[in-house]
Amino acid sequence: MIQLQDIVKRFHAGTPDETTLFDHFNFSVERGQFVSIVGSNGSGKTTLLNLLCGSLPVDEGKILFDGRDITHMREHRRAAFIGRVFQDPQKGSCADLTILENMALADCKRGRYGLTPAVSRRRIEYYRTLLERCGMGLEDRLRVQVGSLSGGQRQALALVIANMTDIDLLILDEHTAALDPKSSERIMQLTDRFVREKGVTTLMVTHNLRFAVEYGNRLVMMHEGKCIFDRTGEEKAQLQVGDLLSLFNEISIECGN
Repeated sequence: MIQLQDIVKRFHAGTPDETTLFDHFNFSVERGQFVSIVGSNGSGKTTLLNLLCGSLPVDEGKILFDGRDITHMREHRRAAFIGRVFQDPQKGSCADLTILENMALADCKRGRYGLTPAVSRRRIEYYRTLLERCGMGLEDRLRVQVGSLSGGQRQALALVIANMTDIDLLILDEHTAALDPKSSERIMQLTDRFVREKGVTTLMVTHNLRFAVEYGNRLVMMHEGKCIFDRTGEEKAQLQVGDLLSLFNEISIECGN
């Protein structure tokens, strides 16, 4: 489904600080996979997501999506088939709008905007049904401004919004990192339910090794712009957090730490 072919990504090109993170990097994801991506800071995890979403341009190489070359496709056009939930709960919704207004905008993601009312009364019950599944009482707060919600509530809303339309790829960029432990657990449970029910292909970057081990059907560890560990299916299911910690320790020793 997704193919990154011979990707080169440089930062600070043409300056004394020029660095090459990806040097002819290749990576592929099959349809329906839920991939957990771990790695130290600077390993290329978030850069990989930004390249897929179009937030960053590639310097060389190709990005194929279902065989279609999207290498130079603008970010807003990719958003028609890619949903993304960010680490910062404030980035997934508009604080000054109500829950209802945020959901109405997301509902029109693939449509055209005109001068008709943005919120359709016929869709309100549908929105309530989606929010009820979060178990946070959001369905009773449709007229409340999103800025007044807690971080966990906003991330739950961001998950609902990201999955409202028929997306082909869900990107989760450390989406539990800014939450307290209880909210993190709740959001991961919601994430797993959405992914399983929709069967949507998912890439999740996380620093939580337990979440990486417990969720998804593929685990990838990155280091210095390379995939150094990749386990799928039964091999992934047998992994323990200790296995990843051991690998992190080996990398740390190799790097002189």
